[in-house]
Amino acid sequence: MTTLFDPIDLGAIHLKNRIAMAPLTRSRAVKGEVPNPLAVEYYAQRASMGLIVSEATQISRSGQGYPNTPGIFTEDQVVGWKAVTDAVHAKGGKIVAQLWHVGRVSISAYQPDGLPGFAPSAVLPDSGKAMTPDFALVDFETPRALTVEQIQAIVGDYAHAAQMARKAGFDGVEVHAANGYLIDQFLKDGANKRDDSYGGSVENRSRFMLEVVAAVVAVWGANRVGIRLSPSNGSNGTKDSDPETIFVHAATALKPFGLAFLHLIEGEPGTPMASWEGAPQLAKKIRDAFGGPVMLNGGLTRELAEKAIAEGRADLVSLGVPALANPDIVARWEKNAPLNAPDKATFYGGGAKGYTDYPFLETAEA
Repeated sequence: MTTLFDPIDLGAIHLKNRIAMAPLTRSRAVKGEVPNPLAVEYYAQRASMGLIVSEATQISRSGQGYPNTPGIFTEDQVVGWKAVTDAVHAKGGKIVAQLWHVGRVSISAYQPDGLPGFAPSAVLPDSGKAMTPDFALVDFETPRALTVEQIQAIVGDYAHAAQMARKAGFDGVEVHAANGYLIDQFLKDGANKRDDSYGGSVENRSRFMLEVVAAVVAVWGANRVGIRLSPSNGSNGTKDSDPETIFVHAATALKPFGLAFLHLIEGEPGTPMASWEGAPQLAKKIRDAFGGPVMLNGGLTRELAEKAIAEGRADLVSLGVPALANPDIVARWEKNAPLNAPDKATFYGGGAKGYTDYPFLETAEA
């Protein structure tokens, strides 16, 4: 029987085990949205995991929506990330860059022109809050609806960011199409009210996602590109009236690319990862439709992770908070050892505390 500790190939990326680090925004980037020098140690500490997916990394200045998040579109950012990828590789790890545009989650404080962020449609999120550059929570602003020309320019931004990620030494990239950000906003009919070729039918609502994937694949090759989806997650007020239809269609449309993996956010029934009542459990259907390796994320313990693989809902799993608090989570799971408790007060912003100072098992035992 397949275990969490068996190797797996995601396209051209060979993993030593099936436990990945999920992308975790830590809001510690320095001036110019450059990765914090401490990120070198932070990511290298977690290189025993089969794969590291970097924190969400904006593809352009206008793609930012949170304080101190890193980018992957300038030369300085590439230099910062290259130090990270070199350190992870020196420890025998693999790391991919998660490419991100927040869409309507952004506010005027982040936009180069000082106006609200962009979205498929000028629809205000009906839940959640925006975060200012000084970490204050404020109401969202009604976004600007993208023109077709602007949509195409953003596809170009994804391609440029993919090129910069190659330059920075990543092993591949993950297209962030989840959690109520721009691509998810196009997919879900609660946010997408367009009546042109990017709205309405499931084919039209999937168009932007497929154009982005095609542009990124043209840079990397499909065997080093993954995508993240969250069909049952209503983050940032982004929901769909029929998640099964749109997301099974999206997975089917992605299949011909032959992508390295699909990263799916879906917890067990009743967990917060399915964040509205009656949200369907779709992992098995989406895995069947996609036809390639599926990485499952969503409140997983070791027991739930093993169950997901045994039941055919996933080929590997990703961990967020447990990986944040336990840099040696693979060894701890192998030994059934106790886990460090996460320090929620240090999740976002700050320095080394709660970032690079979580104890390893041998330190804790000593």
